[in-house]
Amino acid sequence: MAGPTRVLLADDHTLVRRGVRLILEGEPDLTVVAEAGDGAEAVELARAREVDLAVLDIAMPRMTGLQAARELSRRLPDLRILILTMYDNEQYFFEALKAGASGYVLKSVADRDLVEACQAAVRDESFVYPGAERALVRSYLDRLHRGVDLPARAVTEREEEILKLVAEGHTTKEIGELLFISAKTVERHRANLLAKLGMRDRLELTRYAIRAGLIDP
Repeated sequence: MAGPTRVLLADDHTLVRRGVRLILEGEPDLTVVAEAGDGAEAVELARAREVDLAVLDIAMPRMTGLQAARELSRRLPDLRILILTMYDNEQYFFEALKAGASGYVLKSVADRDLVEACQAAVRDESFVYPGAERALVRSYLDRLHRGVDLPARAVTEREEEILKLVAEGHTTKEIGELLFISAKTVERHRANLLAKLGMRDRLELTRYAIRAGLIDP
């Protein structure tokens, strides 16, 4: 790759972005060319700008980092993706890999691990934060490539997108506009969510979204 690696940084906290930017731009081979405050903005910027690597927080408004990673992997398959998170959580870790991320870095040790993770991603190598078993990654990828069934998701990706937006208080019309689907389709997905999860209303969906890490409490 000629020239510095062009990085898109997405986190809904300005101070976090500022700190991460300082870490990255202390390296001659990395430069931050765009910043986003949520996952949806990250997808828009990645499509509009020349970006080599996206560093995405998990918990963001409108679209989580995992949702953004899935979308970017579909639309920009050559883009490298890293997840930067405060969650030391195996489920998120595997979801990140499945979403197309090549690394998972904890914010608590970003000053130690982030640059190494970025450089590994650019080399098309995986980065696993210390403490995670590399054997788990090899096993997971092997199962994925062989088509072996992985643990089923409680909800589909589209249902997860709608669940997050419902929990954030968006109206049916707003959700339809954000996801480019009709209000009737939004209502159908919402009804499916309530039935599938055994819930009755928006409040229960919001509590579920908090437990699932889709929104902050």
